[in-house]
Amino acid sequence: MMERTEALVPTMAARAELLAQLDALIEGDVHTDPISQMLYATDASIYQETPLGVARPRNKEDCAAIVRFAASHRIPLIPRAGGTSLAGQCVGAGLVVDVSRYMTGIVAIDPEARRARVQPGVILDDLNDALAPHGLLFGPDTSTSNRCMLGGMIGNNSCGTHSILWGTTRDHTLELEAILSDGSLARFGPLTAAELEQKLALDNLEGEIYRTLHTLVDEHRDAIIAAFPRPEIVRRNTGYPLDTLAQGQPWVEDGLPFNLARFLTGTEGTLALVTEATVNLVPRPKHKALVCAHFTSLDASMRGTVIAVEHGPAAVELMDKRILDQTEGNIEQARNRFWLEGDPEAVLAIELYDDDPDQLDARMAALIADYRERGLGYAFPTVRGDDLRRVWDLRKAGLGLLMGVPGDVKAVTVIEDTAVAVADLPEYVKAINEILHRYDTQCVFYAHASVGELHLRPELNLRKEDGLFKFRKIAEDTAEVVSRFGGSLSGEHGDGRLRGPFVRRMLGDAVYAMLEQIKKTCDPHSILNPNKIIDAQPIDTDLRMKTGLEVPEVETFFDWSADFGLVRAAEKCNGAGACRKSPGRGTMCPSYMATQEERDTTRGRANVFRHALSQSNPAEGLTQKELYDVLDLCLSCKGCKSECPASVDMARMKAEFLQHYHDRHGTPLRSRVFGEFARLTRLGAWAPGLTSGVINSGPMKWMLGVHPARTVPPLAQQTFGAWAKRHTPIKAGGQAREVLVFNDAFTHYNDPHVGRAVVRFLETAGYGVTVTQGLESGRTQISKGLLRRAREVTAQAVEALYPHASKGTPIVGLEPSAILSFRDEVPDLLEGDDLKRKARAVAEHTLTFEEFVVAEADAGRLAELPWSDDRPTRFLLHGHCHQKALVGIQPSVQALAIIPDAEVEVIPSGCCGMAGSFGYEKEHYDVSMQIGELVLFPAVREAPAEVAVVAAGTSCRHQIADGANRHALHPAEVLARAVGVIDI
Repeated sequence: MMERTEALVPTMAARAELLAQLDALIEGDVHTDPISQMLYATDASIYQETPLGVARPRNKEDCAAIVRFAASHRIPLIPRAGGTSLAGQCVGAGLVVDVSRYMTGIVAIDPEARRARVQPGVILDDLNDALAPHGLLFGPDTSTSNRCMLGGMIGNNSCGTHSILWGTTRDHTLELEAILSDGSLARFGPLTAAELEQKLALDNLEGEIYRTLHTLVDEHRDAIIAAFPRPEIVRRNTGYPLDTLAQGQPWVEDGLPFNLARFLTGTEGTLALVTEATVNLVPRPKHKALVCAHFTSLDASMRGTVIAVEHGPAAVELMDKRILDQTEGNIEQARNRFWLEGDPEAVLAIELYDDDPDQLDARMAALIADYRERGLGYAFPTVRGDDLRRVWDLRKAGLGLLMGVPGDVKAVTVIEDTAVAVADLPEYVKAINEILHRYDTQCVFYAHASVGELHLRPELNLRKEDGLFKFRKIAEDTAEVVSRFGGSLSGEHGDGRLRGPFVRRMLGDAVYAMLEQIKKTCDPHSILNPNKIIDAQPIDTDLRMKTGLEVPEVETFFDWSADFGLVRAAEKCNGAGACRKSPGRGTMCPSYMATQEERDTTRGRANVFRHALSQSNPAEGLTQKELYDVLDLCLSCKGCKSECPASVDMARMKAEFLQHYHDRHGTPLRSRVFGEFARLTRLGAWAPGLTSGVINSGPMKWMLGVHPARTVPPLAQQTFGAWAKRHTPIKAGGQAREVLVFNDAFTHYNDPHVGRAVVRFLETAGYGVTVTQGLESGRTQISKGLLRRAREVTAQAVEALYPHASKGTPIVGLEPSAILSFRDEVPDLLEGDDLKRKARAVAEHTLTFEEFVVAEADAGRLAELPWSDDRPTRFLLHGHCHQKALVGIQPSVQALAIIPDAEVEVIPSGCCGMAGSFGYEKEHYDVSMQIGELVLFPAVREAPAEVAVVAAGTSCRHQIADGANRHALHPAEVLARAVGVIDI
């Protein structure tokens, strides 16, 4: 067995100096700082090991230089793309080579030949977006398609939902360009007999690789075919795929040409470093629909899978009750449960494709009739059109939802990648359940039933010795069962550290010796992702969660009991990387969308948080400068609370951290000023013109750290509250229903015109309106980490609002971040049972203006609005981050849509980039504007003048004005104008 790779690594004192030499050799960059080491110590697996650092190459020349440098100094290299490995492939003590930062180019698309050339850092969804105009796509479609990269898919031989139709990544990998372990560049592709002879004759490492592989297959072909999984099993990624060579030319006359690009696919970067790939493309389906078959037992769903496959589906995906139950508590996925009927034990999402829509209907009907005839299933709702995406989004969220369950018992990655023949699924599941019963453990079953691969997730507590024992035994026993069924222990997630120790058992000593020979030939010094697949360490080595150690907790300001404490709240992040989205695909992590830096993801921040809190005194961790630095560009957008499958609420974690950090290091003046906006502005409102002039003066901006290009919103001459006291209500017919409008500080002091619009609209609609005076939501204090002060002001607000809530009076807010604080943070910030009870009552009656409008319209109470003849009808809508995260954009769309003939277009923007005071701060200005330029600014600039730009957030409207030179309206202004009570 090869020696553990740490022994080959220089001492810590020499590492930084050594890697600085590499940094000077490449165009990319090398990072060895503690934060980078924390960020790359984990992936999406259960493993953790601190690397030397991370190298980020810009091109293949950099990759070659890195490999040559590593070879000369015996430094292990750990290739990494999206970092979503489930088997620990991306974790190691060497130098991580991250291609996701710079090597992200789509080199060429050839629609006629149906192929594309890509660098390894290209995201799958981005590639498919580029292919859409040509009616093509890359077939394998993993659940991580919005952040997984082609390099990682090639490394793991990823498959995805539709592998029954399109196969695996190996099936679509035509050519590879790669750096070999000696730093030489090689290009692999399909070879004719003559070309293969030329390769075999090469006097270099490439030739040696060809000769080794050719000889092994030529001399041991029968033994190889016998050892590997049964040929009908599509998902097969155990060991090195010698069987793919053995079943092709020159040994099978009509087989596929000899092609080491296909062979290298699935070898996890242990044999070569891929720098470019040419991949096959497939036509996009013309018509598609889902049959969602509901079952009363898991066994029935397995038998139902066998039936579904007989109908030629494009996909058959299993979701069991445990998965479905988790979606209820997730803000984002709860919206995607529209198709569920009753409380099924299991559901099969069966997708059918067809060129003929009538034929598609007939096939769906035949499938449903078949189920009913055989007495399987109790409901079969069908889904089409845009709703298909919502079903698949629910399915794709499964892993993260499971890992986000609070507490130490987790659905553990250990046997989640097994694959057997589809016909064997019912008996196989029974065998697995016997193992689980043996160890008194529950398991989650979900995923790719169509090809016999189920993601099995035993629920274990790896912090306990008993849990670790079960982890090892379940892995061992499952390997025996899979072997008995002739299946593959690694279907698409790879061997890595998790299943590498079982490769010998699965393939036998003779074939394993061949794999060792291949590794030795390709990588004689074991620098390419060592101890993965071959010579893997025991599966319980370097676990992220330490067994037998008590978890110390820290006193906090927020109530974290729902997560079993702040430490476990940080541990909810499973590394799946849903926060690494491209612009236009959601709200979460706007700074990452701008910088493309791992440190600016929720995952990155959670990793550093977890490291900081893992020390013996976690309270000390909450004062660390490294954590402050990595949280600096967090805009507290709240996107992660809903879009992160594990619901990691980084905005709340940042606020908690900042209060502790301020307690140790002092609170900056700017944080005090912005955090106490309402208190300070109350004084300045006596002379609004003078105050606005002073705030926007050069010296004051310099003192507060406000960027010179920003103008702090001026104070209005008359506050909203003052206007409301003097306002004579509009007389309306009928019995007025009471509404309480929450007068937030921004509306009160800066945008009273928005408040006036709300009052006039509601009164026109027949409501009696009361406006609060002098209450605060705590939003500004929370965002700046002034939690003690936030607790004071929100306690006062809750006491004042509770009498209204107890009477059932709607409490309607205009500024999303302010009003939604009462539903989100406030109940967990206040102390005392009575005050918490009142806070929950207030939360239940709190609505954004748009939510209230939609609810009233749905109840038929807005049917007689006096619509103006010159009402606006075309709108371009940007959603506020907190609104999108906590209630969704749909209420805003629906509120505007009550205007007759309204056309509403939603900008697919994430955060606007202003995020309260963030965009005003001089060190954040550039990132703020970068974020705006991703989607928002271009969309607004391109909008015709007659289209009204709409944004509910105060900061959003100011960012649009600064970045796109357009005046944006609050939805209340639009509706007030539409009924003729104000001019806009």
